[in-house]
Amino acid sequence: MSSKLGKKRKAANSKVEGSKLYTLEDAMALVKQVNTTKFDASVDLHVRLGIDPRKADQALRGSVSLPHGTGKTKRVLALVTPDKEEDARNAGADFVGLDDMIDKIAGGWTDIDVIIAMPQVMAKVGKIGRILGPRGLMPNPKTGTVTQDVANAVSEVKQGKISFRVDKFGIVHSSVGRVSFSPDKLSDNANELLHTLLRMKPSTAKGTYVKSVTVASTMSPGIKVDTKTIQ
Repeated sequence: MSSKLGKKRKAANSKVEGSKLYTLEDAMALVKQVNTTKFDASVDLHVRLGIDPRKADQALRGSVSLPHGTGKTKRVLALVTPDKEEDARNAGADFVGLDDMIDKIAGGWTDIDVIIAMPQVMAKVGKIGRILGPRGLMPNPKTGTVTQDVANAVSEVKQGKISFRVDKFGIVHSSVGRVSFSPDKLSDNANELLHTLLRMKPSTAKGTYVKSVTVASTMSPGIKVDTKTIQ
């Protein structure tokens, strides 16, 4: 079985020219061809930026609404005051509550993808920050997950809004769809993320801003994108 998978991986690797820079559209067509999984794998974009994440004004984080969604239904928890519970449920939140949900998370439950909270409950949410933080679940105003309009925020996440943040190496990693998507839809989603990052360029960032862009599915080789074809 492993040798069969090895052959598939070698065949996939042989289709990608390591030194070649592809257009975004060609990269998305190719990533579908070289995917070796039997499941509908995630297609991810890895964008290396010329920034220093240790500087507060260059530690980018934000959100973007992908025009075609991610292909994955996000499980959303809304932490709200009792008067907003019904609005959050009607907007599509999978879990709604406050003290009961915070206690549940404190007990080890984290079977969720996104948490949206009202500003006035953040003091309580802070008590479970050490659990949420490492998992990327901590609500944040910069990503639109701390807001008075919880219903709208829930609705946007359900329709394909995603959050992203730069890691300590200056790289943004984000899913832009699944291998079942057409190359056009994957390109549309990737362009939306890239243009959002371009708009967020810190004024203090020096030199080349977008250093490299790589496309890969869950188990595929990385495909390098010519950054000149994006800007």
